[in-house]
Amino acid sequence: MKERVRVSSGSPYENTIGFCRAVRVGHRVLVSGTAPIAADGSVAPNAAAQALRCFEIIVAALREAGAGPEHVVRTRMFLTDPEDAEAVGRAHAAFFHAARPAATMVVVAALLDPRWKVEIEAEAIAE
Repeated sequence: MKERVRVSSGSPYENTIGFCRAVRVGHRVLVSGTAPIAADGSVAPNAAAQALRCFEIIVAALREAGAGPEHVVRTRMFLTDPEDAEAVGRAHAAFFHAARPAATMVVVAALLDPRWKVEIEAEAIAE
């Protein structure tokens, strides 16, 4: 079995739930569902800023695992309001326009924290 490289982001949920921000096995990098939490624990009030924060965290995890946004092949975006789709889509394009990964956007009834309007995960293939 190939070695697992684990990336931690310091999320308070990592120890409680028993996960890490990202895992790299071989060329594959999987980034967990990522919430829009700022370093100070705050959450922006709008979906566009939340999505940008999610993508910042995702890209940092990718880099720590030896990958970058150009290696992303799949994203999944979970929204609590379909009216936020355009804003979240623009944030997605800002980070992944060149990579153009397969992408899914789903509206869900709720996320773990009621302040969150979006949660995002990503998969990458890197050399």
